[in-house]
Amino acid sequence: MAPPPPAPRARRTGPARVLDTTPVLLARAAHPRQAVLTAVLMTVVAALDDRPTRELGLVLVTVLVGQTVLGWHNDLVDRRRDATHPSDAKPLAKPLADGRLDPGTAWFALACAVLVLVPLAVAHGTTAGLLYLGSVLIGLLGNLTLRTGVLSFVPWAAAFATYPAFLSYGGWGGVGTGVAPEPAMVLLAALLGVGVHLLTALWGLVADHEDGWTYLPLRLGLRLGAARLLALAAVYLALVAVAMAFVGTTSGLGAG
Repeated sequence: MAPPPPAPRARRTGPARVLDTTPVLLARAAHPRQAVLTAVLMTVVAALDDRPTRELGLVLVTVLVGQTVLGWHNDLVDRRRDATHPSDAKPLAKPLADGRLDPGTAWFALACAVLVLVPLAVAHGTTAGLLYLGSVLIGLLGNLTLRTGVLSFVPWAAAFATYPAFLSYGGWGGVGTGVAPEPAMVLLAALLGVGVHLLTALWGLVADHEDGWTYLPLRLGLRLGAARLLALAAVYLALVAVAMAFVGTTSGLGAG
């Protein structure tokens, strides 16, 4: 039986009330650190591929909006569950879970972001745009299914595997693009997604175990311990990043 919706938390007064304004609460619910980091890293990869400045800006904004959609959707799906595990996050870190942000407001913002994301993605070209929209769709489905079981890594690997193709096919309006991605880069991007899944799951292992989840990070955490799993994930991500840098410098992002 699903837990009841969280009771609204009293809003703060004085200067601190700025932190309880709707724009700030929406920003907090968007998983801003992950969104910004992903957008910046994708932009850096595009820059290393000698993309023009205007295309770098387009990549940054597109990925940032896409990650925001995923963050809002994740917190909306998990809001009742998050409310039952208040100790798993910093105080007031989950405005949807503690009732300060109305779910209807978040759903409206998410719908508006999707309407913005579609033309942004298509501005990279039809092929690249569909690939990025596909990666976001995979992430949305991942918020709803597979995430609690042994195949939890599949949506992460699949979504990340589309990123090299999104960048290699992408361009301003699709002009002068159309190069297929390097297969090795696609494989490494998928492996990177698995590592990011391990890393982001670390902070919720206790709650996930209490809720009966059986996904890959939890299985590894129970065997290795959280500290060792963190070290393993960090080393794994570093090795994948080095391999991607090697492939990128020797073969490039595209296979053409």
